[in-house]
Amino acid sequence: MKSLKANAHLLADSQQQLSILENGTDTNMYALVPFQQKLEESGLYPLLPLTPSVFQVNVGKMCNQVCRHCHVDAGPDRKEIMTRQTMEQCLQVLAQQPGYTIVDITGGAPEMNPDFRWFVEQVRLLNRHVIVRCNLTIIVSNKKYFDLPVFFREHVVEVVSSLPFYQKDRTDRQRGDGVFDDSIKALQMLNGVGYGLEESPLRLNLVYNPAGAFLPPGQAALEQEFRTALYKDFGISFHSLYAITNLPISRFLDYLLESGNYEKYMQKLVNAYNPAAAANVMCRTTLSVSWNGYLHDCDFNQMLDLRCAVPQHHIADYDHSAMLNRSIVVNQHCYGCTAGAGSSCGGAVV
Repeated sequence: MKSLKANAHLLADSQQQLSILENGTDTNMYALVPFQQKLEESGLYPLLPLTPSVFQVNVGKMCNQVCRHCHVDAGPDRKEIMTRQTMEQCLQVLAQQPGYTIVDITGGAPEMNPDFRWFVEQVRLLNRHVIVRCNLTIIVSNKKYFDLPVFFREHVVEVVSSLPFYQKDRTDRQRGDGVFDDSIKALQMLNGVGYGLEESPLRLNLVYNPAGAFLPPGQAALEQEFRTALYKDFGISFHSLYAITNLPISRFLDYLLESGNYEKYMQKLVNAYNPAAAANVMCRTTLSVSWNGYLHDCDFNQMLDLRCAVPQHHIADYDHSAMLNRSIVVNQHCYGCTAGAGSSCGGAVV
């Protein structure tokens, strides 16, 4: 294996990431308790799906930002974009499977996909609840996106937005210079059309990721802290805050290795393993579809190219019976979703 002190994109290869997760690094070999063993001890292996309800679609890795914690390794230079044909295949599955009541659209910046608005409109025609994971700055980055808050309102889209902190310095360190100011402008625009207000059906939720190699604090207390500060300083309102653990993959794995924190962080996750969180992991109710149409148990598995354990891996060949009867694919990174109060795309799980 190459030295792990190489450039920031050394770990773009999913097989190398998996090798590190399973075996440690070439400079400090060590053995963690296998995640499968933890599940066995909890009576949860094999990990089986529950009734599926969330159909998560990554419509592309192109993004106007380059965030240091991004598990998608998204950025302006990424060319992976879901085609309309693949979107149509997703829509066919949704039309046939009414149990998927929530369609969670993510990226990159999903709004940069040229068919993004068409896809949202088609999903709403199927009477599904739509979530869009918006990085906020896309709204103010270019005039062609200025009307996104109105578009979201017209289609009653739930907006989930990353905001690392309620202060400028910490946010910009994690997501880039000027991100905080643009995020505040975007939040004010969303509030201006009715998002995030206490009695409004237009849901606006924020996402917090730790800036370093530590677990997020308690979600409820952190939410109140954000709510008080954002309203006091900027008049901003929102509904919920999701505290999400950074998983040791992609760009955050790069950071852990380069900073010498990898082994310590992994051990921290293992020590914080919570059987109750493991029983409620999001992969049990979620199907994750990649930009090129392949099926995964979650978006983290998607980034490691760990496809669903079913005979047919592509959305064009979707087999609902096989999906219901599969075993969920797990590996060492799954410790991130089962540490402490647990972590999911909707925040803590216990």
